[in-house]
Amino acid sequence: MAIVPNKTPMPTQDAKVRAHNFNEVATGYTAEMAVGEAARCLNCKNKPCVSGCPVNIDIPSFIAKIKDKDFEGAYKTISVYSSLPAVCGRVCPQESQCESKCTLGIKFEPVGIGRLERFAADWHNANSKEKAVRPAPNGHKVAVVGSGPSGLTCAGDLAKKGYAVSVFEALHTAGGVLVYGIPEFRLPKAIVAKEVETLENLGVEIDTNVVVGKTLTVDELFDAGYEAVFIGSGAGLPNFMNIPGESLKGVYSANEFLTRSNLMKAFRDKSDTPIMKGGKVAIVGGGNVAMDAARTALRLGAEHVYIVYRRSMTELPARKEEVEHAEEEGIDFRLLCNPVEILGYDNPDDKRDPKNGCVTGIKCIKMELGEPDERGRRSPVPIPGSEFVLDVDTVVMSIGTSPNPLIKSTVKGLEVNRRGGIIVNESGLTSREGIYAGGDAVTGASTVISAMGAGKIAAKAIDEYIMNKD
Repeated sequence: MAIVPNKTPMPTQDAKVRAHNFNEVATGYTAEMAVGEAARCLNCKNKPCVSGCPVNIDIPSFIAKIKDKDFEGAYKTISVYSSLPAVCGRVCPQESQCESKCTLGIKFEPVGIGRLERFAADWHNANSKEKAVRPAPNGHKVAVVGSGPSGLTCAGDLAKKGYAVSVFEALHTAGGVLVYGIPEFRLPKAIVAKEVETLENLGVEIDTNVVVGKTLTVDELFDAGYEAVFIGSGAGLPNFMNIPGESLKGVYSANEFLTRSNLMKAFRDKSDTPIMKGGKVAIVGGGNVAMDAARTALRLGAEHVYIVYRRSMTELPARKEEVEHAEEEGIDFRLLCNPVEILGYDNPDDKRDPKNGCVTGIKCIKMELGEPDERGRRSPVPIPGSEFVLDVDTVVMSIGTSPNPLIKSTVKGLEVNRRGGIIVNESGLTSREGIYAGGDAVTGASTVISAMGAGKIAAKAIDEYIMNKD
């Protein structure tokens, strides 16, 4: 049988339609498409794709089951390794991880591993009534701080070993960045809720509205009988550029902007959560979060949305697929540009309508690429005299986030680096016995799957720590 050189295309909503709704952009493979794509897999004996997966899913095995139309078997194979298969199939950067190792990709397009993972998980959620079975308890308790991807993964892996796991979440809904950071059109919140429900069936207890460090402390968790604590509190502290005008009304961090829309449903007509609607919007940054913010602004009714990024398209860090979707939807990329000031007015007697805030524009300067920086990326250099102004009503700063500072300020003896990330060893152990950490709380903002990998490593280490102590 001849090899099909290209991936089976992913069906999507028409760009002109989806730009005005929050329904999922990619609609997923049919069974026929999934079987056809699975047939492209060479089923390599040395499984190079597995080495590119942070949670080490047996990729050829689950793809072989899809090829044989054993869709539930494929899901069960994935679930041995991953607690969030429907999530990972949607938001993981497979093109730079498992698919980058695919042997088929040497000559042709790699197998659509992420698309097949999503298909298997969606098929299970739509067709299987079988619930996860809670293992026999082993008599030990572990606390997890934060219900993002690292926390949920750690909790799931420990629950499968019989631990009584309590997850403490500061917000009113479990999921962390999966619910407040990633838009509905990329990751439906019903999908996240289903993944959380599966973990609850395993015995994981989710306690929301609990701010560890304020509501209770890590030391109080130990006093309550928890034998180990995993910290997966994320990177929720937004970064700003410290340029004039950032304090004006109408300037958001991407965290705030996306949380208002994703978690608090500001896009609904009867929502009590204020957010921009209409006008012109500038998103500063070029990562996946910037793409999410830009495409969200469009769906909230913006007349025009700019992406302002200081490097070229070649250096743009967002996933290629997300950039292509943004371009199809009409997002205006202003590359090799950097903001120097946010313009506005604060005169209460000004006759202009302040409904979109006080921002009136963003002054930028054109850039050119100079010598590479310490990471090998060419450093952008301002071009003197090239300043110009974009007429906008709203500015969203999407230039990264730092780890939540609350934990480090309340846990005695917890060592952190200069950026606020918790310092851990290769097993996720911190400077305090019995306290482990992983995900963005350690690395700063990173990918969902890398956070899951850290949660998985820590769960294994916690199990060994408690069993050896016992």
